[in-house]
Amino acid sequence: MSGIMVWKLLLLPWAVSMFQNKKTRPLLAHKGIGEPCGFNSECQSDCCVTNSLSPQKFCTRQTVFLQCVPWRKPNGHLCEEHGECYSRCCIRTGDSPNRYCSAKSVFLQCVSWRKQEGDKCRSHSECWSLCCLPLSENSSPHCTKRTGLLALCLPV
Repeated sequence: MSGIMVWKLLLLPWAVSMFQNKKTRPLLAHKGIGEPCGFNSECQSDCCVTNSLSPQKFCTRQTVFLQCVPWRKPNGHLCEEHGECYSRCCIRTGDSPNRYCSAKSVFLQCVSWRKQEGDKCRSHSECWSLCCLPLSENSSPHCTKRTGLLALCLPV
């Protein structure tokens, strides 16, 4: 056999694997579903994500749409941003500054808890009425009702 023919035969398996698509390429990953991993490439499913509050990642199946979706916190868990929650809604649920994963409203809105009329406030957005005004010149601001025909936030 000539030298060129030997090189062609040696390079053939590499060339075939490079032109195959990802799903038909032979699997080089060795970890199965449920095994700990660090990167997608370590898993036979090509999907390495967290599946609980623990930061440890595990090999998991891809979705029907071939997406690799990480576990998200259920309602009631502390959160810092919407993406952490299964409901995609991270809000204040009470007077505490902490935010928790919470269900969305009937209209699929993420509505944060707000203070009632008479509660002390610092900004309009803290109040259900969206109106935070001092009751007098010398008092601190409180949540108040909107006034007038147009229901504006005006001092009385």
